[in-house]
Amino acid sequence: MLSTPFASHRLWFGAALATVALSSLVAAAPATTTRDLDRRQSITTLSAAQIASFTPYTHYASTGYCSASTTINWSCGANCQANPQFEPVASGGDGDKVQFWFVGYDPNLNQVIVSHQGTDTSEIMPLLTDGNIIRKALDSTLFPGVSSSVTVHEGFAGEQAKSASDILAAVQKAISKFGSSNIVTTGHSLGAAIALLDALFLPLHIPGATVSFIGYGLPRVGNQAFANYVDAQPVTVTHVNNEEDFVPILPGRFLGYHHPSGELHIRDSGAWVACPGQDNTSDECIVGDVPNIFDGDESNHDGPYNGITMGC
Repeated sequence: MLSTPFASHRLWFGAALATVALSSLVAAAPATTTRDLDRRQSITTLSAAQIASFTPYTHYASTGYCSASTTINWSCGANCQANPQFEPVASGGDGDKVQFWFVGYDPNLNQVIVSHQGTDTSEIMPLLTDGNIIRKALDSTLFPGVSSSVTVHEGFAGEQAKSASDILAAVQKAISKFGSSNIVTTGHSLGAAIALLDALFLPLHIPGATVSFIGYGLPRVGNQAFANYVDAQPVTVTHVNNEEDFVPILPGRFLGYHHPSGELHIRDSGAWVACPGQDNTSDECIVGDVPNIFDGDESNHDGPYNGITMGC
């Protein structure tokens, strides 16, 4: 497994610290409202069986950090051994200019799996990708018909575009070979951001596909229009964040970024709770639990997620 020192997400700190004064003002806790009480009352705790159902996907997200040369023949050690039934179809990326990725089929789940690597802080390009927080409209070739009012993190969009055509071809190949059009995209951190964009991209080019996204430590990817667009799609979205990880509160809402619905928050007790709505402000959810980066703990970013720490 990869160890993650304090400096491993230094660039996230830099982006946040530049506007920390404003962040603190925005994050100041307002008086409790009826809406806040309604949100808190609708928060539910997952059962042990529900938590365990995410385990294969957590391993697939962790495997995203493994080199393409090992995922193509499923020889990446403990990560691959955790899902020994997996049948790889394609892999790519160099871990620097293009994040590692792989596509294949899980016969136990009867799903095509797409996974992307998160940030490798030993390489400069992923750090530059994370730090490029300017928003832009989605590429009209990759995302035809999406309104220009939907804007996303330029770095994340650029990284997703690098592998989009290869991912699409690999997914189409997997569907043809194994007969399942049930697709799950996954990843951790930067990989989760790319995977979320993939989950929106693939249905636009594969009619009839059923697509789900399961991401871990997901940073905010786009603006309010983006979050609303995600929520309006027939795509199942789940983003899991761990304890006081501050990456999911970045980039800040004061910069115009918003999360879509689908948050699962792992509390300090180890309980997983489902937080309804976008950026739920209850202190049982990430926005309320970590109102600013100084209340966060970088060491929580890589996990553990039900005992699994991200990395290869």
